[in-house]
Amino acid sequence: MTFDQAKMWHALEARLAATENTRHRQMLAVVIEHAKAEADCSVDRLMATLIDDPQYHFWVRGRDVGPKGYDAVRNYYEYYATSGGAVFESPKDRVVVDDHHVVSEADVRNYVPGRVAKARGYSVPDDSGHYLVRFRNVVFFDFAEDPTRALCEDSYTQIDPDAWERVAEEDLPQVYVSYLASLV
Repeated sequence: MTFDQAKMWHALEARLAATENTRHRQMLAVVIEHAKAEADCSVDRLMATLIDDPQYHFWVRGRDVGPKGYDAVRNYYEYYATSGGAVFESPKDRVVVDDHHVVSEADVRNYVPGRVAKARGYSVPDDSGHYLVRFRNVVFFDFAEDPTRALCEDSYTQIDPDAWERVAEEDLPQVYVSYLASLV
């Protein structure tokens, strides 16, 4: 099975190439950098794409569980980078841009240890395995007057607890294996 984290930004780059509006181009460039920083687990680069007091909204099961404020968002990304669940592929089905938003929609595939899958609500059988989980996600990046730093990332996620498959050690992608090795 092929796995390519760069799918997170391919559609965004295509949209950037087809966009003439300077403000929209700047906003798209910020979101592309944000996606690349996520793939690299670079917390400093992620935070550089945001205003000083970002207000995240993550809507899961009808509740906003997003971090609010610089320290909370930074802590969220530090946990993201070290949790074991930071290797994902998010090919965008749709990208929408207006003067204050970049919106994308995707079916996401994410390699995670069993404990992470369980914590996210998947009905995996045990904590010791590795799983490829799937979920549907829509993300809104909001921008104010400054198109070079996002106000927030608002995310709407829908999971199916049974949308997973166990992956044998020998079938894990190298990017995931290397990522896990970097955590020890």
